[in-house]
Amino acid sequence: MKYLGAIDQGTTSTRFILFDAEGNIVSSYQLEHKQFFPKPGWVEHDPDQIWQNTVETVATTLKSSGIDPADLAGVGITNQRETVIPFNPVSGKVWHKAIVWQDLRGAALIEELKKKYSADWLRKKSGLVFSPYFAASKIAWLLDNVKGLREAAEKGEVVFGTIDTWLTWNLTGRKKVITDVSNASRYMLMNIETLKWDDELLEAFNIPKCSLPVIVPSTGEIYGMTDPNGPFGREVPVCGILGDQQAALFGQACFTQGLGKCTYGTGCFLLVNTGNKLCYSENGLLSTVAYQKKGEKPVYALEGSIAVAGSLVQWLRDNMKMVKTAQELDEFAEEVDDCGGVYIVPAFAGLFAPYWRSDARGVIAGLTGFSNRSHICRAALESTAFQAYDIFNAIERDSGIAMTELKVDGGLTNSRPLMKFQADILGIPVIRPKVIETTALGAAYAAGMSVGLFSDFDHLKGQWKEESRWDPVMDKKTRESKIGFWKKAVERTLNWM
Repeated sequence: MKYLGAIDQGTTSTRFILFDAEGNIVSSYQLEHKQFFPKPGWVEHDPDQIWQNTVETVATTLKSSGIDPADLAGVGITNQRETVIPFNPVSGKVWHKAIVWQDLRGAALIEELKKKYSADWLRKKSGLVFSPYFAASKIAWLLDNVKGLREAAEKGEVVFGTIDTWLTWNLTGRKKVITDVSNASRYMLMNIETLKWDDELLEAFNIPKCSLPVIVPSTGEIYGMTDPNGPFGREVPVCGILGDQQAALFGQACFTQGLGKCTYGTGCFLLVNTGNKLCYSENGLLSTVAYQKKGEKPVYALEGSIAVAGSLVQWLRDNMKMVKTAQELDEFAEEVDDCGGVYIVPAFAGLFAPYWRSDARGVIAGLTGFSNRSHICRAALESTAFQAYDIFNAIERDSGIAMTELKVDGGLTNSRPLMKFQADILGIPVIRPKVIETTALGAAYAAGMSVGLFSDFDHLKGQWKEESRWDPVMDKKTRESKIGFWKKAVERTLNWM
C-alpha cells in the first residue's frame, strides 16, 4: 500500500502527516516554533528552526507509524503564505529572519505607492489590494534595510522565497528554488493572468527579477527528489505545493465553480472556486490562483482574509485570563442565549477583507451592567462568524454566485456555538468533513495526483465525506438586527490610528 506525506508549515507550528491512499490519517507529529516581535507590528520567525522542526516532525511521524519511507508515493507541501525568507541559494546563508504575513513594516511603502498607482491598476495586474500583508513590501523593506542585500540580490546571490521555497530547497538537497503559482500569486509581483513575474510590478517595488524563485504548477509535476541524507533517508518525490488556504480548498474537494470553504485557524480565510474565470473584486476581496495542474489552465478563487479568529480565543485566555481553555470559552458562551448586546471587533492589527483598514483597532461595544463573562465569551465567538459573513456577502456580490452551503475546517470548527451561529448568520448549512486536517490533506492530494495515485479530480471528490452539519434556525428579522449592530461596531473601530 502506498502512502502520502504532507508537510504543513503554519504560522505557529509545523506538522508532518501521513495519509493512506483513501485520505485517512495514519500518523502525525507537530512542533511549535518561536514567535519574534522585535517592534510593534513586526513579526518574525527563525527559518532554521522551521527547517529543524520539519526534520524532527518527519522523523518522529515515520518512526511512530512504522511505515518504511520506501512506501511513500510522494510528499506534498503546504505553508503559511506571504511570509518571506531571504537566503543564498548556494551557500544557504540566511540574511534575515523570516518576515511573517502578519508583519506591518511595509505599510509606509504601501502608502507611498498608493499615491503613484491606482488600486484598479494593481488589482488588474495582481488580483490584490495595496497592503503590507503581501510579500512585495516585505522584500522591498529587506532590500532597503539589510546591509549588502540589494547588491547580492542584483547579482542573483539571494532568493526571496516563501516558506514552500525554503522547504523544497532544503528537502531536495539545496537544488530546487521554486514556488508554486498559488504562493506566487501572494507576492503582489506575479501577473495574475500570465502567471509570470510582472516587470511593471517589479519596477514599482524596485525588486530584481533574478532574486525570485521559479514559478511552477501546484500539481501534476515532480519538482525533485528528497535528499537521501535528509529526513526521509532516501529519495521520495516532492510533488505537490499549495499555499495553506488553497490547500484547504483542494482538500475540501472544492473543484467546481461556486464551491467554497472557510478555514478557522489563527486567522480566518474564506475562498470560493471561480473556475477558469478570473473575477476581479469590487468589494475588497482578493483574486488569487486556487491551483494549477501542469498543462492545464489555472483555476482561480475569490478570497477574503480575517486577521484575528482563533487568536482572539488565545487573547482571552492568555492576556485577559478570562478562560483557561478554548473548551471553557465554549461552555461560558453556551450559558447564555445570546451575546446580550455585546459585540467584539478584534481589529488588533487593522481590519482585513472587505475593509482593508490598517487604521482600525479593536473594540468591545454594547457593554452594560447586565454584561458578564459569558456574554463576552459568546461575543468573541460570534465576531468570527460576523467577519466571515462580511466576506461571504462580498464574494456573492463579486462573483454573482449564490452559495448554497459552506464547507468548514480548522481548529475553531470544534466550537459548537460558533458553528451553529455561523449557519444562522449566513442562512445556509455549514458542513464539516470527516478529515478536518484539510490543509495537509490538500497537499497530499496534490502530491497524489502528481504521481498518478489519483486518476482525476472526480476521484478526489469521491473521497470527501461529511461528518457534521449545522442548519440555520434563526429568523430573518433577528439575523438582520444582529448584522446591523455588527456594522455599527465595525464603524467604531475606524480612524483610530
